Amino acid sequence: MKAIQISPHIWTLKSWRVIQCRVWAVFEEDGITLVDAGMPFMAKGILDFLSRFPHAPLKRVLLTHGHVDHVGALPRILAKYPVPVYAHHLEIPYMEGKRVYPRRKKPEKNVAEGLAQPLPEDGQGGLAGFGELKPYFTPGHAPGHVVYYHEQDRVLLGGDLFTSKRGKLHRPMPIFTADMGEAVKSSLILQQLQPLYLEICHGNPVKDPAEQLDAYVRETSAKYGLAEIVSK
Repeated sequence: MKAIQISPHIWTLKSWRVIQCRVWAVFEEDGITLVDAGMPFMAKGILDFLSRFPHAPLKRVLLTHGHVDHVGALPRILAKYPVPVYAHHLEIPYMEGKRVYPRRKKPEKNVAEGLAQPLPEDGQGGLAGFGELKPYFTPGHAPGHVVYYHEQDRVLLGGDLFTSKRGKLHRPMPIFTADMGEAVKSSLILQQLQPLYLEICHGNPVKDPAEQLDAYVRETSAKYGLAEIVSK
């Protein structure tokens, strides 16, 4: 596993096995927030990284969604660090295997029942933040997909909202995406947040991604025959 500090508060932890997979360690005043937990084989690398910072204990795990490549290392991480795990409330029954993910044939029990708790709400119809991290509901790739924006560093941790190719925004993996139309609508979060830097799980980061939004929406909508989505 390779660990790269990408901003004052955020490290990317990435590994390759068939495809690239990234998770993120975010340093807050009270310790470290881990965003996503990757594949099972990534557990050792994640734990080795956390052990480098005994003064900054792991405090929580935030999930972008519950697909197996985002939760696989949780059992080993939680065995050493019994911290709370959060996901969007709409995602939890899918990741627990109580509901079948859209476009899948059978349920996936990717986490134990009760392991994840719902992301708290802010009382204004949105999701409450964790320190500098603010969650935003971005359904499409999965029913309860969420991205996390670090407001001070202006870094968006995008999960599987996109992939990328040669520094350009690209659609999420179609075979694993529940609703491409919803995913494209959710991509408009870039317009709202205007991040300097977008990190995604499967692909390299994208700088100033909002500058590519119009072209991304237009091209992806045309490819999939989607109704016009306005990005301005």
